[in-house]
Amino acid sequence: QVQLVESGGGLVQAGASLRLSCAASGYTFSLYTMGWFRQAPGKEREFVAQISRSGSTTYRADSVKGRFTISRDNAKNTMYLQMTSLKPEDTAVYYCAKSSVIRARNVNDYTDWGQGTQVTVSS
Repeated sequence: QVQLVESGGGLVQAGASLRLSCAASGYTFSLYTMGWFRQAPGKEREFVAQISRSGSTTYRADSVKGRFTISRDNAKNTMYLQMTSLKPEDTAVYYCAKSSVIRARNVNDYTDWGQGTQVTVSS
């Protein structure tokens, strides 16, 4: 059974940093693309970043380029999202997800999701 568990969220001030983790189990982690999405209240879930199976290729949404870094450790079955220079508009529930698609940038490309972790950035 696939399980994705996010952690690392919290309440921080604007300009601070946070690192989110996504611990995966129940499947061969290294064989799947992984991604981060976020959803703010009243808004649709939006793509944040994606990383290839080996970790050699990443893609980030324009809104987070230069501030967020996605990475993975296949030996630990864990993916990360390092977030710096956080802004109030980054406030959302952050989800990790698993995909069989190589270039997976849409919600429908992902088949399994974690429960999410709340990130709140105060001004």
